[in-house]
Amino acid sequence: MSTTVSGKSGTWRNWAGNVTARPVREVTPASVEELSAAVRKAADDGLKVKAVGTGHSFTAAAATDGVLIRPQLLTGIRGIDREAGTVTVEAGTPLKRLNVALAREGLSLTNMGDIMEQTVSGATSTGTHGTGRDSASIAAQIKGLELVTADGSVLVCSEKENPDVFAAARIGIGALGIVTAITFSVEPVFLLTAREEPMTFDQVTADFDELFTENEHFEFYWFPHTGNCNTKRNNRSAGPEKPVGPVGGWIEDEFLSNGVFQVANLLGRAVPATIPTIAKISSRALSARTYTDIPYKVFTSPRRVRFVEMEYAVPREALVETLRELKSMVDRSSLRVSFPVEVRTAPADDITLSTASGRDTAYIAVHMFKGTPYQAYFTAAERIFTAHEGRPHWGKVHTRDAEYFAEVYPRFGEFTALRDRLDPDRRFGNDYLRRVLGS
Repeated sequence: MSTTVSGKSGTWRNWAGNVTARPVREVTPASVEELSAAVRKAADDGLKVKAVGTGHSFTAAAATDGVLIRPQLLTGIRGIDREAGTVTVEAGTPLKRLNVALAREGLSLTNMGDIMEQTVSGATSTGTHGTGRDSASIAAQIKGLELVTADGSVLVCSEKENPDVFAAARIGIGALGIVTAITFSVEPVFLLTAREEPMTFDQVTADFDELFTENEHFEFYWFPHTGNCNTKRNNRSAGPEKPVGPVGGWIEDEFLSNGVFQVANLLGRAVPATIPTIAKISSRALSARTYTDIPYKVFTSPRRVRFVEMEYAVPREALVETLRELKSMVDRSSLRVSFPVEVRTAPADDITLSTASGRDTAYIAVHMFKGTPYQAYFTAAERIFTAHEGRPHWGKVHTRDAEYFAEVYPRFGEFTALRDRLDPDRRFGNDYLRRVLGS
């Protein structure tokens, strides 16, 4: 047995430092059999069980005072099926390792989020997404998954096998079982040309429909206290490869987006009155640039400045109105916001509790620098988002509960009924799931 079990496991903290938990014990299973045994033992001991990835969620979705499962030994590619265009990967594999391994095999995911530190199961279970006109979240690219359920048995699901579980478990928030392997749809590696350029808030909002329609992947950042945005369009390209040069890349991604940005945020936290001036400088610091590279090098970038985030999915047709309301709220208030607001899109999908379930979606994400009081800003933003039937990201800060979700998710009852069947004793429950799914 190579399972490591520490009796006194100490305190677990998430990436942002806003969630802590003190599990009774931690288990690091080296196989699906060991994971099943750990779930059965937890049941014998009357303990709850939660698996935790890299802790990139801002919610307490993975927190437990019972048994904490760490999946870092459940990593690597199980198999590639080139004919079917799929790859099966162990649940604890970091997205970064998956992306690099796929590129070596001449393959790629179709779309991805903007960071790749998370485990594949953590990212998909909370609904992590990038931006796309036609291609959706990482979970929407799942073709099959393997799940250890509350009695320790292993359930394999796909569109053909246990389709009701497959419909829900792709974004299961850890409520239906512990994901042990995921089969993703992949395609031959391709090139993307990214075009980044500044644009005014008024221009982006006036031309949003056009920018969305004309680009495979469009996103933008609005800098509060300014009328400035930075836009990014990613489209497939015949090449040639023209990666960001090491110097240019360092200046933009490391110096401006991480180093200088960190210093600016520290200054803003110490002296909030400086934030509007800093925002004006920041919003003009990033110049236009175009580069062409393989997908993960275009979609993802390093994020070293720590923050707390709230993100809501609103119907795509409500985006511009919602954003204008957010801007006028910030302009009217005494809030000082040093982080840009990020806007992305996704097409409707068929996953029960996906934020894009059954509707074309736009995402608005608000951030605050770690250590800065964020409640006033997030509360005011959330009021605007919920007025537009917004659905919060399962892994980001929000105050919604099961009663609210039953209204904004037409298939909410389908998910909770499945949970009643798969986990009647709430072996995988915790305070967060009790709030968002009901008891």
